[in-house]
Amino acid sequence: MADSSNLYIGTSGWSYPKGEGTWNGYFYPKGKVNELEYYSQFFKTVELNSSFYRPPNPGYAYNWVRRTPADFLFAVKLWQKFTHPKMYKEATGKEAVIYQEDVDLFLGSIEPLIKSGKLGAILAQFPPSFKNDDFGKEILEAVIMIFGQYRLAVELRHRSWSDDEDIARLLRDNNVAWVQIDEPKFKSSIAQELPTTSDMAYFRFHGRNAEMWWKGDSETRYKYLYSPEEMTELTEKVRLASEQTGLLFAFFNNHWQGYAPRNAIDMMKSLQLPLKSP
Repeated sequence: MADSSNLYIGTSGWSYPKGEGTWNGYFYPKGKVNELEYYSQFFKTVELNSSFYRPPNPGYAYNWVRRTPADFLFAVKLWQKFTHPKMYKEATGKEAVIYQEDVDLFLGSIEPLIKSGKLGAILAQFPPSFKNDDFGKEILEAVIMIFGQYRLAVELRHRSWSDDEDIARLLRDNNVAWVQIDEPKFKSSIAQELPTTSDMAYFRFHGRNAEMWWKGDSETRYKYLYSPEEMTELTEKVRLASEQTGLLFAFFNNHWQGYAPRNAIDMMKSLQLPLKSP
């Protein structure tokens, strides 16, 4: 087992205030509470998802640093302009042409995390439609070139990537972590077992709600609580990966009504990690 101090278990995002899937009253107590401060009493890492939609205000990032313990780490999802050009165009009406000012804008937005040593990793999540063709490889190589100076993890979801042995070599040569994902499996899905390509391991657990995966919304798609048997399976994968790497992140994205923190704590208990209490 790797040093437990290098195992970071948490959730994808910490703020789910609205809708049926809210965490209020399930994870967060009723009444006014600073959610990040409360969250950081249980976990020592979180995956920042809001940065996917737009680079955060550096002032917000400074406050995140200030409100979390010294050993707390943030994994930051890369801005969609770099990974989801179609979604970016639909959201903004503009083509996702990347300029140096876009790189500077994104890195500047998370500068407080970088300077404080609280940037755990940058996550580049690509859509299921992102395939291993000439254009796809060009985009992937560009992201690695631009952000490879930081701890970088890439989430590739189409099977064409895992069918090509050269992709593992590309990631390994650049010490980029290949994100291990758990989600409903389809014919086009990437392989369930991916090689270790970095001294960092990175897991994302999205739930297995196959029925709602394509027709559900951003809440119901993730309405899934992992069973004890499934948690045993996932925990064993994390345990094995921790023995091969020096740093490991595992984030639960099954966020409906606080399912994610429940399963994250389940995993921490199974791994015999020290549990915090508020």
